[in-house]
Amino acid sequence: MANKKSNILPIVVMYLLFFMIAFVTNLCNPMAVIVKNNFAMSNFAAQLGNAANFIAYAAMGIPAGMLLKKIGYRKTALVAILVGFVGVFLQYMSGWAAIQSFWVYLAGAFTAGFCMCMLNTVVNPMLNTLGGGGNKGNQLVQFGGVCNSLAAVLVTIIMGSLIADATKAQIADATPALMIALGVFAFAFIVLLLVKIPEPSLESEKVNVENEKKYSAFSFRHFNLGILAIFLYMGVEVGVPTYVMQYLTTSPEAATPGLGINAGIVGMIVAVYWLLMLIGRLLGGMIGGKVSSRAQITGVSILCLVLVLLGMFLPADVMVKMPGIDWATLTVMTAQVPVGVFALILVGLCTSVMWGGIFNMAVEGLGKYTSIASGAFMTMVCGGGILIPLQGKLADVFGNFQMSYIVVLACTAYILFYALVGSKNVNKNIPTE
Repeated sequence: MANKKSNILPIVVMYLLFFMIAFVTNLCNPMAVIVKNNFAMSNFAAQLGNAANFIAYAAMGIPAGMLLKKIGYRKTALVAILVGFVGVFLQYMSGWAAIQSFWVYLAGAFTAGFCMCMLNTVVNPMLNTLGGGGNKGNQLVQFGGVCNSLAAVLVTIIMGSLIADATKAQIADATPALMIALGVFAFAFIVLLLVKIPEPSLESEKVNVENEKKYSAFSFRHFNLGILAIFLYMGVEVGVPTYVMQYLTTSPEAATPGLGINAGIVGMIVAVYWLLMLIGRLLGGMIGGKVSSRAQITGVSILCLVLVLLGMFLPADVMVKMPGIDWATLTVMTAQVPVGVFALILVGLCTSVMWGGIFNMAVEGLGKYTSIASGAFMTMVCGGGILIPLQGKLADVFGNFQMSYIVVLACTAYILFYALVGSKNVNKNIPTE
């Protein structure tokens, strides 16, 4: 009981870091809408900021895991926050009248990606460890995901209100949201500086040199297949809301036509996706101690496949009403969107538990290899940087946003395979102590 009480504050700190990760990461999607207008970019080029943010994971994942093992969770998180502050500030600078540089924006997005990778390397194994691994570890990660989704909802609504008319959007319009991000970074740095957290990665252990040379996290089949699953998962989680927003805000006269809906209203519609992720993660956390990650991921993957197919092929002229806000008058209103868009928004319920579930299955049974595995795991978040522009390219090629969801469909099919087959640990003979 005493141990559980002593873990409360470290868990709260990890949840704060979860919030930060989502707030900064989800700035990329609405920023793509701004950049598309500010610098007259194609759908593919507008997503390069998203790509830079996620590709940074590929460069930083393994170094972050090594840094974690060398200096511990707390110091790694402090370094990450400083890096993140610089990254967001560069994005803010890119909109200055004297600069107006797409390349400065990309540099900022790339730098922020370093930060997000380092923080993810800290919070996921930390929460899994604090929960004792297994179902309880997954439960804590899912509750952390609630904080993640809350931040995503807030940043989507805030940015939607700031952009309003996407055809006139400028980077300077995002200043309030960027200032919030900088403020959150500063607050988290101070809190983490004052709070002590356990350092399981630094616990002394007797190392079997022979085994250390012979084995690694990559000796486990379920881990290798798991990092591929998280690579593809990023194409699902980010790809769905990204191109819902692009479709709804793009002019009907564009080469890839959209509906030309006010971005403030669209921000509220897309926020429903993140809200559903929040609800799903809350439910996942509540049942996580009783229902295995494998069972959860199997169920939501099947549902996701159905919803994406509906989003792609339901008639575009069959409409449903969804809530939005007219920020000029601060009144709640409704907007007509195709029923397929509504189906895609519901995917948020599916993606809600995927991250935590995949991570939990991928590192299960790795023991002393977990910290390095977490870093390697994070490199695969670069999937967002590869798959999101790829989806944009397909939208440009087909001249149709709906057909671009072929990418999401393929990614989901693999995640289902991983839950059913690939997640089983067939290397239990490898020593992990």
